[in-house]
Amino acid sequence: MPNRPPLVASYWPASDDQPLVDSTCGDALREAAGLRPDAVAVVDTGGPFGSRRRWTYRELLTESEQLARSLAGQFPQGTHVAVFGANSPEWVIAQFALALSGLVMVTVNPALGADELAYILRQSRSRGIFYQSEYRGVDMRATIEAACDLNATQLDFMRRLDQLGDLVAEWVPEVSLPTVDSADPAMIQYTSGTTGNPKGAELSHYSVTNNSRFMAILKEIDETTVNLAVAPLFHTAGCVANVLGSVQSGSTMLLPSAFTASSMLDLIAEEGVTFTFGVPTMLIALLAEQEANPRDLSSLKTVFSGAATVPVDVVRRVEKEFDVSLVIGYGQTETSPAITHTRLDDTAEDKSETIGYAIPQVEIKIIDTESGKTLPVGEPGELCTRGFNVMLGYYDNPEATRDTIDSEGWLHTGDLCVMDERGYCRITGRLRDLIIRGGENIYPREIEEVLYAHPAIAEVAVIGIRDDYWGEEVGAVMTLAPNRKVSGETLREYLGGRLAKHKIPQYWFAVPEIPSTASGKVQKFKLVELAEGGELDGHRV
Repeated sequence: MPNRPPLVASYWPASDDQPLVDSTCGDALREAAGLRPDAVAVVDTGGPFGSRRRWTYRELLTESEQLARSLAGQFPQGTHVAVFGANSPEWVIAQFALALSGLVMVTVNPALGADELAYILRQSRSRGIFYQSEYRGVDMRATIEAACDLNATQLDFMRRLDQLGDLVAEWVPEVSLPTVDSADPAMIQYTSGTTGNPKGAELSHYSVTNNSRFMAILKEIDETTVNLAVAPLFHTAGCVANVLGSVQSGSTMLLPSAFTASSMLDLIAEEGVTFTFGVPTMLIALLAEQEANPRDLSSLKTVFSGAATVPVDVVRRVEKEFDVSLVIGYGQTETSPAITHTRLDDTAEDKSETIGYAIPQVEIKIIDTESGKTLPVGEPGELCTRGFNVMLGYYDNPEATRDTIDSEGWLHTGDLCVMDERGYCRITGRLRDLIIRGGENIYPREIEEVLYAHPAIAEVAVIGIRDDYWGEEVGAVMTLAPNRKVSGETLREYLGGRLAKHKIPQYWFAVPEIPSTASGKVQKFKLVELAEGGELDGHRV
């Protein structure tokens, strides 16, 4: 950690211990292919188009440039083209081809239905789409056509990802690739939609290449790293942190098409994986699977987690049982994505209870939500960030952009946070998650942390449920650990000596699954809708 005097105000000025580089996504791949042409860049570990196929950096660049020339011959620079599929090397080739041809990639969750896809295609003004033929039994071409019917329009270009070879074969050597500026938009990433319709965050080449490079440096990823990249590529954790981070460090990236705890542990053992990623629910599943069916995981050195706050107990169990260093990152789609990061040599307490401090070249501050003034250290307020990582804006949505980025360039995250005198931060909740019961402010995260320590609870989300008398009452929606049962009365007794009475949930629901986005963020607005619609009543405990 930088040697700085103790902070008095909750403000961390940008550090310059790592330089910013003027680069594009295409530049990153070209540099990697020049430095390590014969090193393995990407491995397909069982995706929709095959298994254990391998691409060297030279091969990855060659196919990406050939596809880029084909695209450059069809679309003017700056055109938006969507990618709609699960993780595969073809997805990565499409990503770099779009970057090299100066087109803007619009990432789309392959699980979306026609209505959701129609919204994204319409809002982003996409003119083309790469897609997977089938995903979880769904005909994705039919989904695209239904989306086009809803939009009363047709795309100029639709090409299956498993047919990229045909398109590469059509490349015309005489077509020159355009000059791409680092300030140009590289991608439009749609927010996870935890509060309604997603917004398209426009991210520049400059922001995503530097952000992913800093994250790789902080995790000490290098050319010896074997990265099991399980995060979905349509999310910044996938196509930014994993793809661009791996390429800029010259490491090898294994691409499973989907997560299962058993297949992930098998791959770690078989391929000598040294680094991987998991949101809290994934880590819990890995711990349970390893306990039931132990593998040799001695190659694994580092595990990264983010997207949701990692319960203290889970952090400690992962480090102890897998004999690894767990690193926590915090960020948002709108910040390309990283804002803060713990470090490998941090104490166990810091790794368990904080999100670290700002990554290089990024400012953060904690402000009073009413006055906007920077708070003293130790006082909770909204976390704001400013720097190269901040998005260009929400595409074609200036009002939402103004609501998120203020006139001084500070992006308001909507997360409630406390900063200590060292600059380390701890998330305490979401502004929109705030429950106001009889005038008392209640932060769900505080309650969730206590409940996660109960052995019967696997996952929990605390929500506010409308109440005529109190305004809101506290409700807890949970999934239970295997072969465990528990009653609401038992849990109320458990919390009795740990939390103030007004914070103890009055409603308890045990459900098979808690709805979440593909990046692991719990969709609390859906739980509120289900609770207020009476649809959770059958799950009361």
